[in-house]
Amino acid sequence: MSAYTPAPVWPTLDAPLSDRAEPARFPQVTQRFRNQPWAARVGLGGLDDADWARHFAAFAPLPDNLPEPLALRYHGHQFRFYNPQLGDGRGFLFAQLRDPVDGRLLDLGTKGSGTTLWSRGGDGRLTLKGGFREALATELLEALGVNTSKTFSLFETHESLIRYDEPSPTRSSVLVRLSHSHVRFGTFHRLAWEQDDRALRALTDYVVALYYPEIAQGPGELPARLLTRVCERSAALAAQWMVAGFVHGVLNTDNMNITGESFDYGPYRFVPNGDPGFVAAYFDNTGLYAYGRQAGAVLWNLQRLAEALSRIAPKAALEAALEGYGDAFLAALRRGLCERLGLTPLGGARDRALVEAVSAFLLHRPVDFERFFFDTWGGLARRSFALQGPAARWYEGPLYDRLLAALEPYAPARPERLDASYFQGDAPLSLVYEEIEALWSPIDQHDDWSAFNHRIQEIRALAALLGRGSQVHQTGAQ
Repeated sequence: MSAYTPAPVWPTLDAPLSDRAEPARFPQVTQRFRNQPWAARVGLGGLDDADWARHFAAFAPLPDNLPEPLALRYHGHQFRFYNPQLGDGRGFLFAQLRDPVDGRLLDLGTKGSGTTLWSRGGDGRLTLKGGFREALATELLEALGVNTSKTFSLFETHESLIRYDEPSPTRSSVLVRLSHSHVRFGTFHRLAWEQDDRALRALTDYVVALYYPEIAQGPGELPARLLTRVCERSAALAAQWMVAGFVHGVLNTDNMNITGESFDYGPYRFVPNGDPGFVAAYFDNTGLYAYGRQAGAVLWNLQRLAEALSRIAPKAALEAALEGYGDAFLAALRRGLCERLGLTPLGGARDRALVEAVSAFLLHRPVDFERFFFDTWGGLARRSFALQGPAARWYEGPLYDRLLAALEPYAPARPERLDASYFQGDAPLSLVYEEIEALWSPIDQHDDWSAFNHRIQEIRALAALLGRGSQVHQTGAQ
């Protein structure tokens, strides 16, 4: 187990961006999820159940860390309409620490921990189903190579909540999230809206010092160099979502952070097929954040971040930084697709042709998204397997011939993984809507968490097979 390394640096930020928060006092708590691999990695794996509950349900401060929780201030564009009434309304920054493996700063933030100054009449609570869904999403996205926050802890808090988007009264929970930053695009928006250029510069310096120290010195304006890095990270994230078949659902500027990390999971969905118009949120009536529009939505959000930074940097330099987004996205998409298919990238025109062939096939054939990647993992080495499976009827015709031609020059990156029990099984692991509902039903009806716990273990086994997850990084395995 690694050593716990507290790093409570948020109070050093010379900008008015947080307020003291009081944790809710819950009538009873029951531990439902504990991320022991990540707890061990950050030096908290030795906590017994009582101390775990004391810190992550009652929110007693961690040793030598933030003395009190901080609700963070920010604004945001919600479905492209600016909202200056935002902030942490049901969560707070609880602690900060260093990752002993790579040295990066980590935040422990909450969701459902009670009301704050920014609750706007809300109850400050999280439904148990919401916490359950976030735990599943973060585990699978990590396994699929998406840069995501981690669900660190989930407690049921035994209150009855009224919600209008799920059957009520419903059960309550409090979640702790482990992420690399809680500085959102909307954090910059707030300071720009307040015309506080001094604080905007202080926030820029803070972000560069803690997350992008390699750009502290260099040509041009620091805010433009920062925007270049954020564009690169955000482009990579958008590509990872596409390759994972993930639809965030609510890509508002307050739901994007400056480290390019996926977080703040609400009405997300995993796509059933390659339909670019697939929408996750029932209230996204225009399809603004549909599966195939996510890369454009991320760029729009980056453009709004550039507007905020234009108070302290020349617009021309910021516009130049934005110009790199498209190429960064396409490069990340090519890398990510090869990795998702278990292939060694070849670069250049061949990787582009592969992306185009896969995209065309998934667009025009209603094959199950996960089934396609399961059948095609390792390239042509799996062709006979695919032709004997339930999706075989889709593996024919000109589009499939084009796909085979694009796959022909590629070799499996690690061919021994083709013999793994997962790839010899009957079906891929999936978290489409129906799968999640099937996992929730025994919890809802009988308080039976066995299917959920089993699925978490299945996801972690897949992560280990693919060379991902906290333990893989800790041991240096590939």
